[in-house]
Amino acid sequence: MRKRQAKKRPLLPDPKFNDQLVTRFVNMMMWDGKKSVSFKVFYDAIAIVEEKKQDEEKTGLEVWKEALSNVMPHVEVRSRRVGGATFQIPMQIRPDRKVSTAMKWLISYSRKRNEKSMAQRLAAEVIAASKEEGAAVKKRTDTHKMAEANKAFSHFRF
Repeated sequence: MRKRQAKKRPLLPDPKFNDQLVTRFVNMMMWDGKKSVSFKVFYDAIAIVEEKKQDEEKTGLEVWKEALSNVMPHVEVRSRRVGGATFQIPMQIRPDRKVSTAMKWLISYSRKRNEKSMAQRLAAEVIAASKEEGAAVKKRTDTHKMAEANKAFSHFRF
């Protein structure tokens, strides 16, 4: 690259839980710049998780964080052309990419669910992910399986 890499802007923590991870999640979930709507959806989802959870000693936010860590992938496959053939090469993922990928999957699979509101969809997906089930966790498992299957090409790493 000709220019130097842009420096990371610090995220302000959210008003309710005082957590930067929540703000990052809300920013990813936001559509059309409507951050207040996104915050309302997230807080409602956490309240629903709080109601439905079986584990009494955990808060709704802790359940969400557990769900996020259950969805986080550790390896992924990247395409690399070697002499006319394209290989899927398994690679470790950077920590910040792990988190953002997990958030992306959690949001996209909760959007595909068929509950009434987005808050209910997100809450259902978070509860499922915290129990190591649901579509987002299945996506992580599939990604890991793909990396395992292509382990033979790991010597092509770049």
